[in-house]
Amino acid sequence: MAHSLAPTVIPMNDLSRGISRDQGEFTRVFDEVLASGYVIMGPKHTALEQDLAKYLGVAHAAGVASGTDALELAIKAVMPEGRNVVITAANAGGYTTTAARRAGYSVRYSDVDATSMCLSAATVGEHLSTDVGVVVITHLYGNLTDFSELVALCHSFGVKVVEDCAQAIGARLNGVAAGSIGDIAATSFYPTKNLGAIGDGGAIFTNSDASAALVKELRQYGWSSKYRVARAGGTNSRLDELQAGFLGVRLPLLDSLNERRRSIVASYVVSAEGGPLQVLPAVGAHHVAHLAVARTDRREEFRAALSERGVQTDVHFPVPDHLQPGFAAPAQSLPVTERLAGEVLSLPCFPEMTDDEVNAVCSAIAALA
Repeated sequence: MAHSLAPTVIPMNDLSRGISRDQGEFTRVFDEVLASGYVIMGPKHTALEQDLAKYLGVAHAAGVASGTDALELAIKAVMPEGRNVVITAANAGGYTTTAARRAGYSVRYSDVDATSMCLSAATVGEHLSTDVGVVVITHLYGNLTDFSELVALCHSFGVKVVEDCAQAIGARLNGVAAGSIGDIAATSFYPTKNLGAIGDGGAIFTNSDASAALVKELRQYGWSSKYRVARAGGTNSRLDELQAGFLGVRLPLLDSLNERRRSIVASYVVSAEGGPLQVLPAVGAHHVAHLAVARTDRREEFRAALSERGVQTDVHFPVPDHLQPGFAAPAQSLPVTERLAGEVLSLPCFPEMTDDEVNAVCSAIAALA
C-alpha cells in the first residue's frame, strides 16, 4: 500500500544556513578575538561602531547588549527635563513599552495608519501634550515611511523622536537611511534581524555629540571615567567583542541580503494576485522586507491550509500592547491596531531560502480559495 510523503516543512527562518555561509569568516574572527585578549569593547567593537556610523551616514554609533537596552538608553538620552511620557504604537511587539517602563517613564499609545501600519502625524497629533517628551517610531516590518511631517510636529511641541530600526536596518528613503532621521535611533542585532548577531546585541545611532556622550556613559554604569558615576540611570549594557566581530562580517552583505528579501516578497505578491490573501508589497529601497506580511480576515483557516502544504507561518504581533495583561495599560480603543492584530500573518522570508522553497510557498498561496 503506497503512503504519501508528508510535505517538506518550509521554516519561517533557518539560522543555521546563514551561519554555515559565514562560518569561515566567523572562525577567523573568533581566532582573532581570542588572540587579541580583548573580549569587551575592544578593536572590533570600535571598528563596528565606525562602520555602522559610516553605513548609516550618522556621526555616532554605540554598541549595547540588546535592542531593548538600545531603546531604553536612547529614550533616556533624549527625554527633555520635566517630562515623563513616551508615545508609541501598540502593534510592534511590546519592546518600546518594556524599554520605556524600565527607564521609569509612562507610555501612551497612538493608533497607526491603516496602510503603512506605522505612526503618522495624523495619528499621533491628538495624543501630544506638555508631559510628552519622546515619540518612538517603529519602522514596522522593514518599512521606512516618510515621517518628516511627524518629526516636524513633534519638534514643534518640544518632543524628541526616537527611531526603532530593529526591523529596518538598511532601509533608505530618498537616499537617507533609517536611523539617521530622528533625534536618536535604536536597533537590535537579535539573530533573526536583517543584520543579526549570533546572540543578543544592539546599537544606538545619533548625530548629536551630547546624546552620544550620554549614551556611552549610561551604557557603562553612568561612568564619566572609571569608577566615577556622573549620571543617574546607568546600567551595564555592552556589546561583546565576538558579536561585534561577527556583525562586522555581515554588515558588507546587508544590502544584497535585503535585496533577496525584497525579491522573495515580490514573488509572494504575484502569487497572491486575485486571491483571498493580501500580501503586503516590499518594493523599493525604503523597505527591507524584514518580514513577509499578509492580511486576511480568515487567518487561522489560511494558516492551517498553508501548514498542510508544509509552509510555516507566524503572527507578528497577535496582542497589542494596550491589551497585554502584564502591561496593565489604561483602557483605550485603537481600532486600526486592533483590526490589524486580528488579520496579519507572516510567511517564510529569509535570504537563504532556496528558489524551490520560495516557489513552494507561492504555490501554497495561489492554492488558497
